[in-house]
Amino acid sequence: MTSSEDTAAAKLDIADIRAAAERIAGAVVHTPTMHSKTLSRITGAEVWLKFENQQFTAAYKERGALNALLLMDEEQRKRGVIAASAGNHSQGLSYHGSRLGVPVTIVMPRTTPTVKVMQTQSVGGKVVLEGETFDEAYAHARKLEKQLGLTFVHPFDDPRVAAGQGTVGLEMFEDAPEIQTVIVPIGGGGLISGIGTVAKAQNPPVEVIGVQARLFPSMYGHIKGEDLPCGGDTLAEGIAVKEPGSYTRQIIRRVVDDILLVDEESLEEAVALLLQIEKTVVEGAGAAGLAALLSYRERFVGRKVGLVLCGGNIDTRLLANVLLRDLARSGRLARLRLTLQDRPGSLYKVMKEFDEHNVNILEIYHQRIFTNLPAKGLVTDIECEARDRKQLEELILALRGRGYSVSYVELN
Repeated sequence: MTSSEDTAAAKLDIADIRAAAERIAGAVVHTPTMHSKTLSRITGAEVWLKFENQQFTAAYKERGALNALLLMDEEQRKRGVIAASAGNHSQGLSYHGSRLGVPVTIVMPRTTPTVKVMQTQSVGGKVVLEGETFDEAYAHARKLEKQLGLTFVHPFDDPRVAAGQGTVGLEMFEDAPEIQTVIVPIGGGGLISGIGTVAKAQNPPVEVIGVQARLFPSMYGHIKGEDLPCGGDTLAEGIAVKEPGSYTRQIIRRVVDDILLVDEESLEEAVALLLQIEKTVVEGAGAAGLAALLSYRERFVGRKVGLVLCGGNIDTRLLANVLLRDLARSGRLARLRLTLQDRPGSLYKVMKEFDEHNVNILEIYHQRIFTNLPAKGLVTDIECEARDRKQLEELILALRGRGYSVSYVELN
């Protein structure tokens, strides 16, 4: 990528990242990089996965946070550090700060889910709830930084943090030197700045592709020169950043070859596939690399591709919803809407068709009042489970053959 934007001011090189690796060695997990036969078959690429969801706090953010802490002088550590974060950075900084005896204050919006507050506190962080949005929490953190004499640790826009995140790339290319392309999620840009710097130091250099959620294309817009809307309820909240780093933007212009956007359906599919195939739990941001590979298959066919599973902190209820929605999209779960006559035996006759086609009924919903049907009619929604879409289609054809009006209740 080229641009008239001055990149000379932003410095990050392979020596910085190697020094960070030596500094944090033994305090973070050297996570595995493994070849996936099944994902390779599905995508047409040769796929390697870097399991950063196996860190103690289930995310790569520990690396940059620890590197920044270790580069501070004793006086800074004694006074303590502060950050604004409602995600993985807060846990990584709190965990290693507590381990090193450094007081850590994390400012979170008041809207932060209780579970994230508790997780941060459980690894030693002091949580301050302030503001309704991240921007308000961030402003309050910078205010406390000055009032209390604390050192602010930015989640991404800091060369010390980016160097720490780059150690993911050092491990990945050491363990799988055959990788030709690496796909890395982008939020603020710290992870891809570090990994991209390592990738371009390889011989031959490795292609670097960034990926963002289509709802939050902030770095994509800056790099491509496009003014795109940014916001919404994305599954990949870990990379839902409205304003990427000014430092990381400069590094990305040097080391990233392209940035791709992925939609919510592909993120859901990627989360579900990784659980089903690799038996590993990832959050939406952690699945973004696979979502890009699934969405742009033709671009990567035949390539040796590395994907970074950057985090595994996903709410269990949300994960359950994602898995059930994936089953619905694949045709294994469905809600069928039938119009019946409101008389004895009507539902029984329908049930016989389900039985004959060996389709399992999960729930039945009757609606007699709020409908535009005649008074003797009713609407019945039947949630059911089939072996596959073909089995479901055969049931629907049989029901229609017997005169029933049948339709799918579709997912959003």
